[in-house]
Amino acid sequence: MDYRTLGRSGCAVSTLCLGTMTFGAETDEAGSHAQLDRFVAAGGTLVDTADVYSAGISEEIVGRWFAARPADVTEPVVLATKGRFPTDGHPNGSGLTGRHLTRALDASLRRLGVDRVDLYQVHAFDPWTPLEETLRTLDGFVRAGKIGYYGLSNFTGWQLTKAVHLAAALNVAAPVTLQPQYSLLVREIEWEIVPAVLDAGLGMLPWSPLGGGWLSGKYVRDQRPTGATRLGEDPERGMEAWERRGTARTWDVVAAVQEVAEQRGVSMAEVALAWVTDRPGVTSTILGARTLEQLDTNLAAADLHLTADEVRVLDAASDPQPADYPYGEMGVDQRSRSLAGR
Repeated sequence: MDYRTLGRSGCAVSTLCLGTMTFGAETDEAGSHAQLDRFVAAGGTLVDTADVYSAGISEEIVGRWFAARPADVTEPVVLATKGRFPTDGHPNGSGLTGRHLTRALDASLRRLGVDRVDLYQVHAFDPWTPLEETLRTLDGFVRAGKIGYYGLSNFTGWQLTKAVHLAAALNVAAPVTLQPQYSLLVREIEWEIVPAVLDAGLGMLPWSPLGGGWLSGKYVRDQRPTGATRLGEDPERGMEAWERRGTARTWDVVAAVQEVAEQRGVSMAEVALAWVTDRPGVTSTILGARTLEQLDTNLAAADLHLTADEVRVLDAASDPQPADYPYGEMGVDQRSRSLAGR
């Protein structure tokens, strides 16, 4: 397992992160604890949860694992959670206000059974709350010792840039990470968000690096999924729904991943994870497994690094092909070539 810092912070974490969204929903407590044990034994250190995962049950399961394990097992773990979305029906029970975040963090700490978390992330942008209020609240958490650092999740390029520069202007703690969706099937963040991340010195924690299972090889073209898979149980599941994601480009990407995997003698999941983990700006790639077997397959990607030729094959197949402007040949690409020729 390799290790990188959380952005410009001095906190080192494993390049693979254990995501816990399945805990308490698709994975029972015994299976969840087995995943945590296996992840830590493999050298993993970053564990990511959120207050809305299984309505708080995920945090409780993680907390009971911490309580049941000796200090030498739990000490290396860098614990991350998130707040922003509703956990009750109150009018002020959501958003990035100081009121809600304070209550959300306190509730997360209670469920986790700890007095601080290493990384607290705001789960999405809040257009109704002044960003100054949010940043001063997060800075207060840092100063009070309730969190080590804070990060952003699902922010656009302009939103994270505004947060970084406003934090500097207010002389408060700045964010260290961004948690975006990123995979061979979702590369549009490379147009604006990744450059903003690199400019600010943030570290990315990509979620859904396997595209909701599409890049693991579990689905076959023209065969609607059935059985005990996410889309087999719910083919209309969110942005990874069968009809929405099953495009010609998706199948081209799946074929390219399969080609590289067969040539390397590894699983498709390992190839897809290795591609994300070695992209510019990435600190740690979030694994989301329902079973211990799935986690073992994903952990095998820890030491896999693709060759330049393999990356070119995957990049070509997954190119999102933007329109001519502003990101295509008449926009960013054209300006880049002009500047390079000066």
